[in-house]
Amino acid sequence: MKALKYIAAGLATLMLLSSCSVVKNLTSSGSDTGSNTGGALAALYQIFKSTGALDLSNLVNIINIGKVLTGASALTNATEAYAADFTNGLIEGSSQLITNQNVGKVMAALKALSNVDTSAITTAADAAATGTASALTANTAGVAPTLQQLTTIFKAMQ
Repeated sequence: MKALKYIAAGLATLMLLSSCSVVKNLTSSGSDTGSNTGGALAALYQIFKSTGALDLSNLVNIINIGKVLTGASALTNATEAYAADFTNGLIEGSSQLITNQNVGKVMAALKALSNVDTSAITTAADAAATGTASALTANTAGVAPTLQQLTTIFKAMQ
């Protein structure tokens, strides 16, 4: 009788864990990160498309650049499965601005972006996320190569 209780408890625990969001988050973190990155890229692309530039004094732009950098850094040493999940999330999060046809170029630019020293930008993005004004300019370390890679991504998205 005790063995039956343990088996039932084990099955109940297994069913709970398999439907639990904690387990889901462990398996879909690449997708979630890709989706966040895709959403940020889409927002930045729309601004870039309409104005021809990105305003580095705009806190929303800085936060979105920070999200893109977070996604790019997540690709460093990523497993093949994580990269595949990230790619799917990237397409979905961008509201289809990133497609199966251009995702390879976008992923290559994101991987190149992960090699740029963006510590000054991420510091500014963290400050912007908390509502603190940042002193990010085109001359800040890492900004020019970051904007260059973002422009590469935007060209791929057209």
